[in-house]
Amino acid sequence: MSTKTFIPVWNKYRPVILKMMIDSSNEEQTYQLSQHEFKALNPKQKGGFTFKLQVANGKAKNGLKDSILAQDLWDILQYSPKATELIADSEFEFAMDKNFVLHVQKLTPVM
Repeated sequence: MSTKTFIPVWNKYRPVILKMMIDSSNEEQTYQLSQHEFKALNPKQKGGFTFKLQVANGKAKNGLKDSILAQDLWDILQYSPKATELIADSEFEFAMDKNFVLHVQKLTPVM
């Protein structure tokens, strides 16, 4: 499904994303990503670089169909034992806005 275009940049930021997931239990976390890194990987990206991805119970709930960025982020999260553990226990939302700020929010613990 994913083209794997953005795997290298998501892999680079994986430690930051994991820390954001852990810290998001108190409040939404944000992190400024480097716009040039994403644009260099796909300069002809259609529809911009924004996305919203919701995950829970070890699965992506929505956001994968419309965004290669979200698909590749999801792939990277699945490679991480810590991320899969966190996603198994809680619902998270990952979003990137048009200014390349990544937002990570823990929505609810999964019952």
